[in-house]
Formats: sequence, structure tokens, C-alpha cells
Amino acid sequence: MHNTSAGPAPVIDVDGLAKEYRVYDKPEGLLASVRGLFHRPSRVVGAVKDLSLSIGRGEFVALLGPNGAGKTTFLKLLSGIITPTRGTARVLGHVPWERADDFRRRFALVMGQRNQLWWDLPAAESFRLHKEIYRIDPARFERTRDELVDLLGVRQLILQPVRDLSLGERMKLELVAALLHEPEVLFLDEPTIGLDVVAQHALHGFLSHIQAERQMTILLTTHYMKDVAALCRRAVVITGGSILYDGSLEQIVDRFTSHKIVTLDLEETPSQERLDRLGFPYTVSGPQVTLRIDRQRIADALPEILRGQSVRDVSVEDVPLEEIVAELFRAGAAGGTSS
Repeated sequence: MHNTSAGPAPVIDVDGLAKEYRVYDKPEGLLASVRGLFHRPSRVVGAVKDLSLSIGRGEFVALLGPNGAGKTTFLKLLSGIITPTRGTARVLGHVPWERADDFRRRFALVMGQRNQLWWDLPAAESFRLHKEIYRIDPARFERTRDELVDLLGVRQLILQPVRDLSLGERMKLELVAALLHEPEVLFLDEPTIGLDVVAQHALHGFLSHIQAERQMTILLTTHYMKDVAALCRRAVVITGGSILYDGSLEQIVDRFTSHKIVTLDLEETPSQERLDRLGFPYTVSGPQVTLRIDRQRIADALPEILRGQSVRDVSVEDVPLEEIVAELFRAGAAGGTSS
């Protein structure tokens, strides 16, 4: 499913983008190794396969997929780090891999597993280096730096060597460095990986605020569905290098699930016979019962379920986003299509 964002000129416009790598296999055994000196068996692996999508100004889009799906490769293509095997892409009107100076000043890439800050120096020194690289006006630099460090509450950390900081503190300072030149497009690759709940929540609040204030276009890769639910309205699911789904989070829930989860907290454990008669899949944990009920049958089924029961609490919820996306991953791996 190809989602074309509203607006005359998308900020990110990708058509048939593909990236392939030739992988050389190393056979086992001495004789095979000698033969490999003259003929190396190889195969072509597609990291990204004919991706097409458009993203408009001010969108915050989640790029989801299992490990090896091609998410990071896609971000590297869009940021111009690598060149594609075929296809076209334009970001802010530029072909990324042409690496025009104007383009490089208008986007930023933050990778959760790689540092852009100098490890042995205070972050403040790296900030000054960014000021020179991007030729930021001194007054504008100080104003932007002060705003960002205050929003993230890290002013007291910028004079400490980066190596002495926690993972969450380093990630906050990485974001400050990435945003000093006020980019129009931000690529985030697993920014919350390894962070605790408090640090994740702080980054969610910061990113939501700064994106709304600057109307930045942000493309986020993550394995944490809490990131997606907190930040994004649109999700693109990639498996095997291809787009499996492109649409809103609400549509994922409505389109790929036909039931809701009903949880009952009862005064006492119900009998298995009674639960079996209801005809819905269920699990029991002491006096708590969880049932999966078709959406269309909720109104009719609840009175029957509650009849004769002493209920302390009841909740009706959608299937968790993690479960839906995991099922999409499995469908993609099995060669199914859901778009």
C-alpha cells in the first residue's frame, strides 16, 4: 500500500528505491579455501527492495520492521551515506547521495548505537565543532543550544566528558548536537534503544515538543511500540526489504484485528465449564479472566459473560500494538501480504 501524503511537494519522495549487496560465501575445509582463492562463490542480497513512499512536511512517521528488514539501510540511503542499486529518491528536493552542501545543512541523522559526540571531550566541545561545520551564527548557536539543553534538562552535563555519562544522558546530548543547526528533516534510528522508562518518557516529551514547534519531518525506526504510540500517527512496516503496510496506527488496529480484549477481575475464580460455554478464547489467572471477543459481538456477549458473576472491575481494550505488528512481521516473513 503506497500512501501519498497531502500537499503539492512531499519533503521525502521515494520511487522504486532498491539496495543490493553481493555477499561472498566462505566454504569450509582446506581444499575449498584454496579453490576460493580463484573462484569465490557469491550471491546477491537485497537489503531494500523497490520501496516507494512519500512523506509530507511536519509528519512524524514510524518505520517498523524486524531485524534485517532494511530500515537502517533505508535511512542511510535517504541521508546520502550510501547509494542505491536502482530507483530514485528526493529529500527536500535533493538527491541524497549527491551530497549537496545545502542538503547536508538541512537534515540530521541520529543513530542510537553510534556516537557523533567526541568520547573523551565534554559535549560542549562537540557542540562548538558543529557550530563551525554548519557555519551557525554565534548568537543563533547560543540561543538554540541553550533552548535545547534546558528542554532536556542537561545543562549541568555539557561540561562533563561524554564517556562519564549514562546512556540516557548521552542520547539527550546526541539529540542536542543533531538539532543545533535546526534541520528540517530528522532521521532517528533506534534513539531509545537500551534506555530505561524514565529516559524514554523524557525523549518522547522532547521530540513531541520540538517537532510540533519546528514542524520538522521525522522518520523514526524503533522496536519499541511505546515510541510509536507516543510520537507517530503513521507507520510504515517493512519486512524482507519491502513495504508491507503504510497507513495510520488506527487503521492498523481496525484492519488487522477483528476482536477486542475483555479483562474481568472477579470476586472468585470462575468454572472452566462456564468459560467454555461462552465460546471465546480465554486465559485465567486466579480470579482474573481475559477473553478475546469479536468486535461485533461485544455488546451482546458482555451481559452474558457478566451474568451471575461478582465483578470487581472490567476493561475492554484493543489488541496491543506490539502484538499486531509482530503478526505483520510473521506474515511478511511467511510471504503473506497485508497491504
